[in-house]
Amino acid sequence: MKHRIVVLGAGYAGAITAGRLARRLHHDDVEITLVNGDAEFVERIRLHQLASGQDLPRRPLAGIYAGTGVLFRTARVTSVDVDRKTVALADEHAGEHGGEHGAHRGETTVGYDTLVYALGSTAADHGVPGVAEYAHNVSGKQGALRLRARLGELEAGGTVLVVGGGLTGIEAATEIAEAHPGLKVAIAARGGVGDWLSDKARRHLGGAFDRLGITVHEHADITRVGADGVVTATAGAIPAQVTVWTAGFTVHPIAAATALEVSDTGRIVVDGTMRSASHPDVYAVGDAAFAEGVGGRPLRMSCATATPMAWQAADALAARLTGRKASETRIGYASQCISLGRRDGIVQRVTPDDQPTSTVITGRTGARIKELICSATAWSIAHPTMMVPSRRRRLAATAEAGGAPLRVTL
Repeated sequence: MKHRIVVLGAGYAGAITAGRLARRLHHDDVEITLVNGDAEFVERIRLHQLASGQDLPRRPLAGIYAGTGVLFRTARVTSVDVDRKTVALADEHAGEHGGEHGAHRGETTVGYDTLVYALGSTAADHGVPGVAEYAHNVSGKQGALRLRARLGELEAGGTVLVVGGGLTGIEAATEIAEAHPGLKVAIAARGGVGDWLSDKARRHLGGAFDRLGITVHEHADITRVGADGVVTATAGAIPAQVTVWTAGFTVHPIAAATALEVSDTGRIVVDGTMRSASHPDVYAVGDAAFAEGVGGRPLRMSCATATPMAWQAADALAARLTGRKASETRIGYASQCISLGRRDGIVQRVTPDDQPTSTVITGRTGARIKELICSATAWSIAHPTMMVPSRRRRLAATAEAGGAPLRVTL
C-alpha cells in the first residue's frame, strides 16, 4: 500500500511542502493529498495590494498540481484526530488528480500515515472589544476584498486608521495612502511604528509617511474599536471611518484541541526537522509551527519563515521514508523587506537571529528587491516540483514506517 501523506493548508508553507514531497518521493510509493479551504493560492504577502484596489493573478491550485502526483482537494478542516490518524473535512466541492476531476460533497474523513499541518494563522484581536464587529483586516483574501470594497465607498477626505506598527500595518498604511491619495490615512501602534528597525531604516520610514501624508500615533494602546474609530487608554479617541486591524496573528484552534504538544499560543511544538515533539507522524510548518531558530529564538510568523520550514520538513520526511538520516539545520534570517507603496521600500539586513544591522537599502531599489522576492516566491508556488535539483536518480531503501520499499528522487 502507498504511504499516505496529507498536507493541511496550501499557503506558502503547505504548498511548497506538497510540491517538494512530490519531487522527492516516487508516485508509485506515496499518495500526497493537499487540502485547502480556497480553490486558489492566496498570495498573502500581496493582500495589502489587493485591499488597496490592485488586481492579483489568479492561481487555481488544481491547475498548479495537475500532473505532479499531488491530489488537491478543496475543503475546510474541522478537526484532527492524531490518535486515529484521521482528518475531518467539510464543505469540499472539488478535487483533481493528474487532470481528472471528481466531485465531493458534504463531510468526509481522510486517513493518513503522515500529516503535515500547515493551516497558517488569522488576525488576532487580543480580546479588544469591537475588533470583530467593526475592524477590517488583510490576513485573508476575503477580508482584503471587503476592505477594498469599503475603501471604494469613501469620498475624498474619508479617514482610515491602520492599527499595528509591524510589517503588515506599515505596508497596509502606505499602500492605501498611495492608491487613495484623497483619503486621510493614519497608523497607530501600542509601541513605536517600525521601532525594531535600524536608525537609517526608521528615518526613511518616517520620510515615506510624511510624503504620503500618513499621521502616526505611537504608544497608543487601543482599548476599543467602534464604527467611527477607536478608543485608546491614554490618548482618547482616534476617529476613523474605516479601521484596519493588523495588530498581530493567531493560529486556528484545531491543533490545540488535539493531543499534540502545543505552545501557550496554540502553535505545534516541533524539532529542528519540523517534526512534532509529541507525535512523530505529524509535521508542522509555517505560522502553525513553534520552532526555534538561530540563537534559540522562536521563529516569527512570516513568509520568510514558511519557505525554509517547508524545505526542511519535506526533505526530512523524504529522508526518513527512504531510510536515510534526516538533516537538521537551524533556520536563520537574512533580511526584512518592506514595501512602502509600489515605488518605495526598505530592505533591512538582519543577523541570523533577526536583529537589525546598519545595512539598509531604501527607495526604488528597495522596492525592486521586495518585488523580486515576491515574484520569485509566487513562481516557486506555480512550479511546485522545480525548486530542487533537476538531476534524477531513483533510490530504493527500507522505509522507516512499516518496512515498505520507497523510492526518492534526488
